[in-house]
Amino acid sequence: MKARVKDTFFEKKHLINCRGSFLDLSTPKIMGVLNVTPDSFYDGGRYESVSEVISHVSEMIREGADIIDIGAYSSHPGAIHISEKEEFDRLEKVVSKIRGKYPEQILSVDTFRAGIAQRVVRNFSVDIINDISGGNLDESMFDVIADLQVPYIIMHMPGNPQTMQQQTAYKDIVREILTYLGAKVHGLRKRGIADIIVDPGFGFGKTLEQNYALLAHLDEFQILKEPIMVGISRKSMIYKYLGLNADGALNGTTALHMHALIHGANILRVHDVKEARQTIELFNKIQEEKNKYVEEST
Repeated sequence: MKARVKDTFFEKKHLINCRGSFLDLSTPKIMGVLNVTPDSFYDGGRYESVSEVISHVSEMIREGADIIDIGAYSSHPGAIHISEKEEFDRLEKVVSKIRGKYPEQILSVDTFRAGIAQRVVRNFSVDIINDISGGNLDESMFDVIADLQVPYIIMHMPGNPQTMQQQTAYKDIVREILTYLGAKVHGLRKRGIADIIVDPGFGFGKTLEQNYALLAHLDEFQILKEPIMVGISRKSMIYKYLGLNADGALNGTTALHMHALIHGANILRVHDVKEARQTIELFNKIQEEKNKYVEEST
């Protein structure tokens, strides 16, 4: 009885509407990262031509990516600020080609600019907007999302990418970020936005210890009753702690992905799709056996 009460209390929305096709998040999904920037912390500058981008997207889809997340603005600590025009120019080159080759693939664009969100959804049928600022860096974003009626990912980040690591003074980081995301969800609901995904914002305005505190309490974010996305792939919270670099952080990423899945993550945002898919398959097998045991015991 106790388990059933807990499940009811933490009941979350599992279906999100992507252009009339429903993505079921009752089993975890993979968001493959595509950075079309010269300076992203791991894969920036790796894909110098559109053909290389398409080849990489094709590989991610073959390996099991449910969503492709395309970013044209570097958001790592201290990243260089670029204009909206430059961001859109970078996106336009690749998103149109990806959509042309994969018309049914779920695409997300990582942007905090409402004008970019509006243009990529209307011009290229982008399905999801992934906003690292949760609407804080463009006051028009919530109204634009309400007009577009596309799934919207809200992340916690203090300040902006240039200043966020100077704003890590929290009294209770878990409670403060829960309160922040809860208020954002409420504001979006008031505007009639149906499909919301929350992201605690690992690595954005957090120290290494604070990132692990958030991960240790990830299950508490289920109280928001919205799907949870986790983006920890190859981040410095892994490689700095282990004394490595981003290239050597895959094993650590996989270990933390399994922890995140056990504690409620619905979407993993990753650079390494094949390994994330294997992790999810093993997690699903554990859950299957767990559920089978519960059914046989009742």
